[in-house]
Amino acid sequence: MTTTKTTTQAEIRLTGRYSDALDYARMQHAGQRRKGTQIPYLSHLMGVSSLVLDHGGDEDQAIAGLLHDVIEDCGAQHETAVRERFGERVTCIVLACTDGTQEDKAAFQTQEAKYADWRRRKLAYLEHLRHTDADALLVSCCDKLHNARAIVGDLEDPAVGVAVFNRFTAGRDGTLRYYHTLGSIFTARGALAARALETEVARMHALTGAAARVGLDE
Repeated sequence: MTTTKTTTQAEIRLTGRYSDALDYARMQHAGQRRKGTQIPYLSHLMGVSSLVLDHGGDEDQAIAGLLHDVIEDCGAQHETAVRERFGERVTCIVLACTDGTQEDKAAFQTQEAKYADWRRRKLAYLEHLRHTDADALLVSCCDKLHNARAIVGDLEDPAVGVAVFNRFTAGRDGTLRYYHTLGSIFTARGALAARALETEVARMHALTGAAARVGLDE
């Protein structure tokens, strides 16, 4: 019988680096809001970082949780700043959680072009998740878990309901397919937050009446 050592809460140490990362995220994402809401985007970054810690992540992973969208949403120039301020490991995790940059996405103007770009990026990211290392896998899974819980919350809100999918480039069907594939990959890889994500994905399908769970690449 083999046993696997897990990080306990007592072993996790958050230092001034974590405070610096929180302030960096606050400044770079200032003015950004969660899709379709007036909620500061920082709430998502804090939520992801919290989930990383809840599932046994260490300080570098928790910092990456705070910074996981800074390149994608704020610009490629942040790669150098993140590396200089928070180190190579944090930077590698952030890059592994990035499936595009602000500059790349801005190049697509029509809905058809945006969807084609979204599908291309997501399929590439799904394939990437099948091979990425455990450090990034945990942060990415916590990111998707936090997003899935937000979608479920809106689906359960009578004032929003299925209209929540109007916020997403892929609409209802594409979004459901993407999250189903994410859940399957994280589960197959043994990501620590995978069970919680699968629960939210099942709830998303139930609330939309989409009984069939089909992957994005099927």
